Amino acid sequence: VPVACSTFSCAPPCQVEWLKNEEPIDSNLDENIDTRADHNLIIRQARLSDSGNYTCMAANIVAKRRSLSATVVVYVNGGWSSWTEWSSCNARCGRGWQKRSRTCTNPAPLNGGAFCEGMSVQKITCTSLCPVDGSWEAWSEWSVCSPECEHLRVRECAAPAPRNGGRHCEGLSQESENCTEGLCIQDVERGGDIALYSGLAAAVLAVAVLALGVTLYRRSQSEYGVDVIDSSALTGGFQTFNFKTVRQGNSLLLNSSLQPELTVSRTYSGPICLQDPLDKELMTESSLFNPLADIKVKVQSSFMVSLGVSDRAEYHGKAPLGSFPHGTPRPFGTIPARNKALLIQNLASISSSSELRSTALFGHLGGRLVIPNTGVSLLIPHGAIPEESSWEISLAITHKECRLEPEGPEVLLGPEVSCGPPELAVSTPCALSIPHCAHADPQHWSIRLKRRDQQGKWEEVMSVEEETTSCYCLLDPYACHILLNSFGTYALIGEPISDCAVRQLKVAVFGCLSCNSLDYNLRVYCVDNTPCAFQEVVSDERLQGGQLLEEPKLLHFKGNTCSLQISVLDVPPFLWRIKPFTACQEVPFSRVWRGSPRPLLGAFSLERFSPTTTQLCCTVCVRQLQGHEQLLHVQTSVLEAERENITFFAHEDSAFPAQLGPKAFKIPRSIRQRICATFDSPGAKGKDWQMLAQKNSISR
Repeated sequence: VPVACSTFSCAPPCQVEWLKNEEPIDSNLDENIDTRADHNLIIRQARLSDSGNYTCMAANIVAKRRSLSATVVVYVNGGWSSWTEWSSCNARCGRGWQKRSRTCTNPAPLNGGAFCEGMSVQKITCTSLCPVDGSWEAWSEWSVCSPECEHLRVRECAAPAPRNGGRHCEGLSQESENCTEGLCIQDVERGGDIALYSGLAAAVLAVAVLALGVTLYRRSQSEYGVDVIDSSALTGGFQTFNFKTVRQGNSLLLNSSLQPELTVSRTYSGPICLQDPLDKELMTESSLFNPLADIKVKVQSSFMVSLGVSDRAEYHGKAPLGSFPHGTPRPFGTIPARNKALLIQNLASISSSSELRSTALFGHLGGRLVIPNTGVSLLIPHGAIPEESSWEISLAITHKECRLEPEGPEVLLGPEVSCGPPELAVSTPCALSIPHCAHADPQHWSIRLKRRDQQGKWEEVMSVEEETTSCYCLLDPYACHILLNSFGTYALIGEPISDCAVRQLKVAVFGCLSCNSLDYNLRVYCVDNTPCAFQEVVSDERLQGGQLLEEPKLLHFKGNTCSLQISVLDVPPFLWRIKPFTACQEVPFSRVWRGSPRPLLGAFSLERFSPTTTQLCCTVCVRQLQGHEQLLHVQTSVLEAERENITFFAHEDSAFPAQLGPKAFKIPRSIRQRICATFDSPGAKGKDWQMLAQKNSISR
């Protein structure tokens, strides 16, 4: 599409530029637009986003001159959607018809484009088989007299049998009656049967008494003292159990040198589950129950476990309760079958602060620091901070407009997170959790962890697919968990390997009344599928008075260089109208793929014909050309008092920005020490951490 600009004679020489809808055009940012040396503008391939008013402007130090505006309208011819499935036959019995339909929405005609040609509805005739109710046949002859002095007769529901959904016959299909007119000898024969059954019952009772006596005798000769309690431990359930002392010198005890002097008693609740012989051998031969400092343990014999009897065992110790990491970030909003507690909050509960930052004072016991509603957390383990010391540790997310963009084809897959102070050195690695938006498939993504250096540039720390001794990284479908020895600013950066690389986006639509009371504004956002990205959108919309109109949905955006198209469909024609050139908007691929500092992608203005119209129903279609599509069905009231708030799922850590000491962990430190003592040293049979990982289907 060429647009010519008349030649200006300027003295001194002037500069010529083009404007689109009063905004300057930069041909360096859009390869589809070419500004020639003769001041003409060439649009190589017409797109919907190229519709608008174009103006040529020349200016020098003396004066400025504008040309008349040239209006460019790009029209789109309509296309049929796929046919729907055939409807069911409208006649329950006999001849009827069924139909299928299609709509002219693939795409819908725009800006004067031609409507689809052909029929939108097809009908065909159909025939439904009429139901036939079942009916009984005549009764059969009476059977011969049975030993119970009864004979019977039968009939079948086959005259006719029920067909095509017809009702089954009502009544009994079998009848019986006495065939000796009460003169039956069955009662005489039963006397012998009663004597036989009584003798068998006496024999069974004698055997049971004998077995009980043998069991009691063997138990009295046993060397083990046992209290019989609930045996639900054998089913893997949680129960309270206490380790007790028994006699010295027994070879079946895990440690026969334990002393019976016990001063302090604590009760520990936990599961007992012996899955296979290898597990039992691993527990009995390992050092899992070897004594540590000031701790004494005894376990019942395996014979009593096999009987389903659980001995109360007392757990004694003076070691302080430590901790183990508690909780990992969960996927935000979606949902497939996971055991998690979801906290439903309204938009008003989300913080409107532009600075996403948390700070807390931690000591030798460690703890967990969380930025609410973002999925970002930092776990400080026990012993990472020296004793008698307290450090103020901070965790922050860099604002989107201030973050450092990667170079080349690399893109940020999550927030840029800073933990500090950076000069602190911990003796035990801390666990940093960062959410990401990539569909982490190693065939399509190369994902790396990078850190900002002192010059403000990104330096690579590691690749998540490779082993390294300096840093460990675990990537799950929604977050990345990193073990760090030093604080700083970190980010997860990905490079697409193929066009099938997928960036997961969350699509949301907000709305509010404009200054003109007859207009209603719709704003469509496509942001990374991370809690922090959506929180920024919610905060911005609160300042503008926007309201979430539909539950956000997930869009799989491929790296195939195809743009994103946003359109508003099904607007009620006699109640509302959408302003020209705004029904369908197209967003360039690079703006969506690389993530714009301002996530607003589409803005639509709808005008109602009458102030009495208070309800708005329409459909917002967000789709990538040659890719995934999502439909958001909007049904809302434009009046604040009648509007129904849309709730959404907040992150489960939102109510706990900081957890200090043992409260932040799940497993007591003393139990964790026993687990480590069992698996840290390689055994002769290979019963170490590697075998434990294999039994839990963990590759690394």
